[in-house]
Amino acid sequence: MRVERFNYELPPELIAQEPASERELARMLVLMDDEIQHRWIKDLAEHIPSESLIVVNDTKVIRARILGAKEGSGGKAEVFLVRREPDGGSDTAIPARERWRAMARASKALRPGTRIISGPLLVEVEGHAPDGLFLVRLSSRDDALSIDEALLAHAKVPLPPYIKRDVLPEDEHRYQTVFARTPGAVAAPTAGLHLTQPLMHRLESLGCEIASCTLHVGLGTFQPVTAEDLDNHVMHAEYFEVPRSLATAVSRARERGAPVVAVGTTVVRALESAADPDREGYVRPCAEETRILIQPGHRFRVVDHLLTNFHLPKSTLLALVSAFAGTERVLRAYRLAVKERYRFFSYGDAMLLSRRTTDLDTTKLEATPSASHESEAS
Repeated sequence: MRVERFNYELPPELIAQEPASERELARMLVLMDDEIQHRWIKDLAEHIPSESLIVVNDTKVIRARILGAKEGSGGKAEVFLVRREPDGGSDTAIPARERWRAMARASKALRPGTRIISGPLLVEVEGHAPDGLFLVRLSSRDDALSIDEALLAHAKVPLPPYIKRDVLPEDEHRYQTVFARTPGAVAAPTAGLHLTQPLMHRLESLGCEIASCTLHVGLGTFQPVTAEDLDNHVMHAEYFEVPRSLATAVSRARERGAPVVAVGTTVVRALESAADPDREGYVRPCAEETRILIQPGHRFRVVDHLLTNFHLPKSTLLALVSAFAGTERVLRAYRLAVKERYRFFSYGDAMLLSRRTTDLDTTKLEATPSASHESEAS
């Protein structure tokens, strides 16, 4: 499908530069059937069917942005870690070196053998991977620090490039979900940023079950689309894991006739990648990589409802949401969100969507009175 199909006009001032004052005070556009409601994340429990299975992504964002200087010349260099290579780890308490795929830039072209120093961190450029990324070796120059400890001490939180400000101390926890526990992502699963432990307790009090998968967010999720047709876009691989406990939880939901609610497009990609080919609506336990690209025409096998942020124009994520809820339906909702001054992208507001139940994009949407001017405390 043509990428231009997923375009919309977005005033730059609607790109959120900081999170809402509190996680639950982000706005939420609800499109569960044919009617749009303007609500808040704190109202989520009112819109999730009782006994639903709610699936979150427990990946944890690492400090992936390394600012340093080339050894010898002192020229400035920046390395953005993307994905740890399978052969790059060590079982010792203080790993010697790790091999990563990374994006990198410097004042002059980086060549194999270039060494970049950033505090206790040393990055050695090996060359290029087949996907065009750099292959680098990462190590700690301080024998008392593991690589993870050196990254935590000196690297920076990898805020997206459309956030035009320096990283602040509060980004350390606000660009991380409250349920993050498995390090490996280089970008946050942003829909999950809105959830709080009290909100999840309220959902559980309604009989909802909460389970988790892991998908380490990387280039496969946020890489810009340069092809004119999505069929020609090459997705980078991302590691994901659907544990047996989640597969069992999905089975229980199906037995009680309850929907599966994905918190974020990364959860959709993990669940649809793990869909059981022999049993509609179920998943198989697995731990592997996915390159799944979901666009209109995809037949969803597992996910019934989706909580997600507003995504970039002409992106694979907007294509996924359009496939899930109907292209015209979603784009009309986006245009209304622009009109109502919702905040967009990683630190922005959210949408709650039901899966399209017809192959025709002819849904007529009507909005209830806007809540955009109501007090956040209401």
